[in-house]
Amino acid sequence: MEVKQKTGVAILGSTGSIGTQTLEVLEKHPDRFTVEVLTAGRNAKLLKEQALKFKPNAVVIADESQYEELKDALWDLGVKVYLGEEALCQVVEMDEVDIVLTALVGFAGLKPTIAAINAGKHIALANKETLVVAGELVTKLASEKGVNIYPVDSEHSAIFQCLAGEFHNPIEKIYLTASGGPFRGRKADELKDIKKEQALKHPNWEMGAKITIDSASLMNKGLEVIEAKWLFNLKNEQIDVIVHPESIIHSIVQFEDGSMKAQMGLPDMKLPIQYALGYPERLKSDFPRFSFKDFRTLNFEDPDLVTFRNLGLAFEALETGGNMPCILNAANEIAVAKFLKDEIGFLEMSDLVENAMRSVNFIQNPTLQDYFDTDAATRAHSEIFV
Repeated sequence: MEVKQKTGVAILGSTGSIGTQTLEVLEKHPDRFTVEVLTAGRNAKLLKEQALKFKPNAVVIADESQYEELKDALWDLGVKVYLGEEALCQVVEMDEVDIVLTALVGFAGLKPTIAAINAGKHIALANKETLVVAGELVTKLASEKGVNIYPVDSEHSAIFQCLAGEFHNPIEKIYLTASGGPFRGRKADELKDIKKEQALKHPNWEMGAKITIDSASLMNKGLEVIEAKWLFNLKNEQIDVIVHPESIIHSIVQFEDGSMKAQMGLPDMKLPIQYALGYPERLKSDFPRFSFKDFRTLNFEDPDLVTFRNLGLAFEALETGGNMPCILNAANEIAVAKFLKDEIGFLEMSDLVENAMRSVNFIQNPTLQDYFDTDAATRAHSEIFV
């Protein structure tokens, strides 16, 4: 009987919400996966604990001040310890790595994802900004290298699951569902004095701070709209958003015959993580099961684009194309950081993003270097926004 070879996994951003849940999934399937690479920005303490438990081939820490201590702590284990962005791009090329789960937050995920694709590694993509910023470039490169990009976001995983066995059937439309966040139904005058503590209380999902704020402002859904275009090769008009406060239906595909497929389940990121890593198999799990008896009614409504302007700005960036989604993303990263530091208000995040979209130099056909230059220029412009 042939022994199935284990899949070597690199987790970029292993100490964040997606990274820690990925390790929970891998721990349940030691016969299928090995942990080869773990990386973190500043959380060396948790990275050390993860390395001691999973004994990866290598770890990478971004914070130089913690590098030596981490290196000393893992010396006896034989775990290689590296420092910085360049190391991040190099470790994904290791022969032992078969799939790279990119769970870095923001623009930082672009460079190592491209490095992994160039090395022929399959991608489990939890870093939506990679495709928001450079979707055309990244998907073209993946096609040239014969690399698969498996979505990890629950909404895109839902679309991917609905398309299983349907890839030859044209899509008429997709509907990305949004919970509406903690402020669903509120108007602008009710959001003027919102504080970060309120915005960080998501009703359904447990996520990192940046994604939670994006969800509250509906920017997260806007970024997912742009990501969906590139993941599923869609036209702009084929993508729609519907608010579904229960977060049970994770997204819907409508086909040309009018029939619709929806993927359902309790809000739990471990399921889409496991689906991406195990594809095309559905690996057995002990995740909590959905019961219709617990949800007698499912609700749906249109998003409020007047109050939650970020979603409208994202659709505008998608329609404009070029480097505009890159501008949108960079400005939003600065806006969220400023909001979390109490430097701007909740509604002012949209003001900052719109200001950048109207001010930063637009490029219709950007190169990879143009994306890096645009990101830097947008951040510099947005930092002085008041």
